Amino acid sequence: MRQLAELQKHIPSLYGLLSVNAGALAVTHYGLAPAYLTLGIPGTVIALCLLRAIHWWRLRPETLDEAQAARHLRRTTLLTVFFSVAFVIWAMVLNTFGGPYEQGHVAIFVAVTVIACIFCLTYLPLAAFLVTGIVMGVFLFCCVTSGNHVFLAIAANTAFVTAVMVRILNTNYRAFVALVASQAVASRLSEENARLAQTDSLTGLPNRRYFFQKLDEALRSSSGADTPFALAIFDLDRFKPINDTYGHNVGDRVLAEAGRRLAAFAGADVVVTRLGGDEFGVILRAPASAAAALAFCDGVCTALQRPIRIGDIQVVTGCSGGLAQPCRISHDADALFDRADYALYHSKEQRRGATTLFSQEHKDAIRAEQAVETALRTADLAAEMVLHYQPVLDLETGRTAFVEGLARWTSPTLGRVAPDRFIAAAERGGMIHTVTLLLLRKALADCAQLPPGTGLSFNLSAHDLASPETVLSILAAVRGSGIDPRRLTLELTETALMRDFDHAKAAITTLRSLGIKIALDDFGTGYSSLGYVHRLPLDKIKIDRGFMADIDTDRGCSLVSTILDLCRNLGLDGIVEGIETEAQLDVARRHGSRYAQGYHIGRPMPLGDLLERLEREGAAEAKVAAEAAAEAAAEAGTVRRRA
Repeated sequence: MRQLAELQKHIPSLYGLLSVNAGALAVTHYGLAPAYLTLGIPGTVIALCLLRAIHWWRLRPETLDEAQAARHLRRTTLLTVFFSVAFVIWAMVLNTFGGPYEQGHVAIFVAVTVIACIFCLTYLPLAAFLVTGIVMGVFLFCCVTSGNHVFLAIAANTAFVTAVMVRILNTNYRAFVALVASQAVASRLSEENARLAQTDSLTGLPNRRYFFQKLDEALRSSSGADTPFALAIFDLDRFKPINDTYGHNVGDRVLAEAGRRLAAFAGADVVVTRLGGDEFGVILRAPASAAAALAFCDGVCTALQRPIRIGDIQVVTGCSGGLAQPCRISHDADALFDRADYALYHSKEQRRGATTLFSQEHKDAIRAEQAVETALRTADLAAEMVLHYQPVLDLETGRTAFVEGLARWTSPTLGRVAPDRFIAAAERGGMIHTVTLLLLRKALADCAQLPPGTGLSFNLSAHDLASPETVLSILAAVRGSGIDPRRLTLELTETALMRDFDHAKAAITTLRSLGIKIALDDFGTGYSSLGYVHRLPLDKIKIDRGFMADIDTDRGCSLVSTILDLCRNLGLDGIVEGIETEAQLDVARRHGSRYAQGYHIGRPMPLGDLLERLEREGAAEAKVAAEAAAEAAAEAGTVRRRA
């Protein structure tokens, strides 16, 4: 292919040179030789040369394959032989007409023809050698047999120059072959390096760079054309606990097996890649429909949910997916990826183990989230955010042991915003540390108004625990409040622990060193709660309210009983959440729960309402104590009278 491309640069010039030389030779012999020699033959040969020159000028070597290029080179060699024979025979016939000047012109014609062919056919040496041999052979024969000393000298000189030029041609062609070979090696190495740069070394799948390159190509090809495609992101559901429990070697082998299973789905219309960690990306070209793409993705999830055996270990990772298709308005790779990622988040939150297709509902939810983030950034947080408190009942004493502080935000533009929405918005926008510290200081100030025996429970975000600066600010706030740190309990979710277990453990140790208690919230909703409980310095476990919904079943009752037994065995206080009926409270009490929380006990309330409730509790306790004292005094008086 390269040889043909180089020839294309020179052969049209060769045919042009031959045509000009032939025309000049015909002119000098016109009137001396017959018309068929000065007009007919040169006219025919020159016309053929011009046709071949046009053919080569129009040729596009890059459109030919190797076999077609080889055939073209063979045809060129044969035609070269034909033209060389035709020109030299014609020239030698003309040499018999005219005087010494015309014969000298024939010698020049032959020499120039040979030199031109050697130069222009450098990249096709076989043709150059054939032309040189044919033309010089006939020319030398004619010169030698002429007996003319001048022609003998011309023949010797021309033969010497030709030999030198043939040697140069041979050297240049070898250098060309070596250069092409080295470039081929360099090209292969470059292609291999490019392949390695776009390949994930662990799974052998294409990597994130390749994924976004193909995504950009798909977006360009679909822009302005009816060429649909879909983008899917998959995430292993339980990979981190497996990695933490069995180590990174097992984790790597799980990822390699997941990659092998995903590779089975790859094809001409399916691009499968590893994006990083336990996240994989898939591009579906021209799916039949959104439903077909969704069915394909669910098939991927099913394949990745099958157990993986590694030696004596069998693990089940699970897999969730998010699917998105480009819209007509936007053809932006990052925006499309974000939609698929949002759909994946929705799957992990609500449809774990399945694939969610990004819809208008999700788009509206994103807009609502952005509105919350915007309002949060411009809010007067100190004035707009308050805390409500939900009582937690001590089942041994029947009094409120502590209260959980729950944030409430009323935005001037959005109205009342649910806590899960503005906390999530604060986390996304990097404001969670500011919000946490503001609310904690408010909660500590409110705690100073509570009876000394009433504790305060406060929730921390996963981002708070991961920030050493926030942990130190929490310690400073507690010290500065004047509140006994032992009255404060900080609640953490398993998600906060799973983000970075070692940092979480260090943060918990730091907080407990001041006397602050630590509670694990929503226990039982994660995949590895037991794996964390025995490794962390905890004080309390809050049993998720979801267990209380099934408390009237044998299975639900058994689960609650088992968790409470675990708390007792580990020396931790168990707190049952979600108590909404007297029957549920009786079950919690019967199974040994120390604390209970829920709407049946008390809804979240402003500080003023809480203080009134605690005051009523205190008055009731005082009344009970007074009645007990009166009964005791009366009984003592009766005993004295009898005595």
